[in-house]
Amino acid sequence: MEVVIVGGGWAGCAAAYFACKAGANVTLVEKTDMLLGTGLVGGIIRNNGRYTAAEEASALGAGDIFSIIDSVARHKNIDFPGHRHATLYDVQRIEPAVRKALENVGVKIRFQTLVNRVHIINRAIQTIGTETNELLNGDVFIDTTGTAGPMKNCIKYGTGCAMCILRCPSFGPRISLTSLAGVREITDGKGSHLIEAMSGSCKLDKRSLKRSLVEELDRNGVVIIPLPEKYHKKNSLRRKACQQYAMDEYAVNLILLDTGHAKLMTPFFPIESLREIDGFREARYADPYSGGQGNSVRFMDIAPCGDDLRVKGVENLFCAGEKSGPLVGHTEAIATGTLAGDNAVRLARGLKPRVLPPELAVGDILSFMHEQMKTEQGLKQKYTFSGSVYFERMKEKGLYSTDSRQIAEKVKRMGLTGYFK
Repeated sequence: MEVVIVGGGWAGCAAAYFACKAGANVTLVEKTDMLLGTGLVGGIIRNNGRYTAAEEASALGAGDIFSIIDSVARHKNIDFPGHRHATLYDVQRIEPAVRKALENVGVKIRFQTLVNRVHIINRAIQTIGTETNELLNGDVFIDTTGTAGPMKNCIKYGTGCAMCILRCPSFGPRISLTSLAGVREITDGKGSHLIEAMSGSCKLDKRSLKRSLVEELDRNGVVIIPLPEKYHKKNSLRRKACQQYAMDEYAVNLILLDTGHAKLMTPFFPIESLREIDGFREARYADPYSGGQGNSVRFMDIAPCGDDLRVKGVENLFCAGEKSGPLVGHTEAIATGTLAGDNAVRLARGLKPRVLPPELAVGDILSFMHEQMKTEQGLKQKYTFSGSVYFERMKEKGLYSTDSRQIAEKVKRMGLTGYFK
């Protein structure tokens, strides 16, 4: 069984890992020279309902990725505005750890490989072609190319290319496998002012900050600094992709999280204004380089798919992460990537792809999101285990829990322990 995955972010890595564990020969194609995409600057897991989702995944037999993340955690069980019991992983150590894990299970990783064409027979992809005129054959394909960028979207809908972690100027634009296969994609919020969403944070180089501030950040994992009123940023909150952080606390304070760098929880902050604040007199952005001007624009191209993550219109194409809907977050990407990888192998074996039950948060978020996306208002929402409309639903349905034993028992009662094994 040959499974080819295009896009090496969290979703693609999870799909590759579990498809390989399930017995397939897996090739992971990534356009840049590193894995994880926005995971290279994210750094937050297990906050709010993401704790539940991570524990569900572990009980289902898909906890390996979360164990890898925990191995490079800088802080565990910390609270910050609107979020509880979070783990902050080290963004400077995570990529080598994940890369090693993929290589150890046998995933073949193709870096600096940009896909530019697809060959289809009878609604099934036969091969994909690269810019270097190579052909990659597969029985099943998975699109985890995401929805951020390319540069033309950042220029058209944002404030310009922010030279972010996606590095389009260096490695080329994001190219969607779904689009190459002739499937018409969904643009989030089409026809409204919410057609784009800015990535929700910036990274500051710790060495450019006041020593006492860095020491507090290293010790506690979070630092909150009230802003002078002239720097309040309420007007920018609606533009955040991560709507769980669209709270007043993030408009009137500088909130820093320790993820190796100092993660500044705002889409952008002009450097000349930032340097007027005590502790930030010599501040410098680590990512994006034009951090005072903007950040990556996301949710531009979503694949129409079912709750089993198979893309509609192509028999052997699955998707995961933001490609499957306006999902936000690493945990969400890992959960959907795991399901897509497992279902790709099932399809290759002639078995029916599976849908996770709505009694579990990892199943309910997909069915709820896809149903909501049928409406204009639902398409404008962002869905995440950690906030916004879905976390409220989790609590209302009694799906949110931080009791690991209780979650494992629930999965056991459903007969799903080790589901992905």
